[in-house]
Amino acid sequence: MSTYTQFLYQIVFSTKNREKVLIKEHREKLFRYIWGILKNKKCVLYQINGIEDHIHIAAYIHPTIAVSSLVKDIKVASSGWIKENSIFPDFTGWQVGYGAFTYSFKEKDVLVNYIKKQEQHHKIKNFREEYIDLLNDFQIDFDKKYLL
Repeated sequence: MSTYTQFLYQIVFSTKNREKVLIKEHREKLFRYIWGILKNKKCVLYQINGIEDHIHIAAYIHPTIAVSSLVKDIKVASSGWIKENSIFPDFTGWQVGYGAFTYSFKEKDVLVNYIKKQEQHHKIKNFREEYIDLLNDFQIDFDKKYLL
């Protein structure tokens, strides 16, 4: 018997202190770099996008990969790459934590569309408000002191 899985995740994390340093003209380069990391780990990227202070990733994560390890690898590798290539001069790092939310594969198109429209979405809500909404939608208990 073969093993079959379909793990659809939305991963969200921000820059350190939510600094607005991910300038638009270079974000696509960052997204392509992160896509390469996912590909090397046998994950499938469905959508990646973000604004100045955070990113969203919709991806299938291979069952042999722990989400925490994947996020750590993305953050460590991309931080080094950003600094090495000086594409975001004011970038000091990523936030310590992250959000990871699972979805039914039937929700993939809705999730992809949501992530594609991050710029429009954030004309209405800031990252903190959006993140609190996600935590509440997924019924995750959280301490507001960590959402400064």
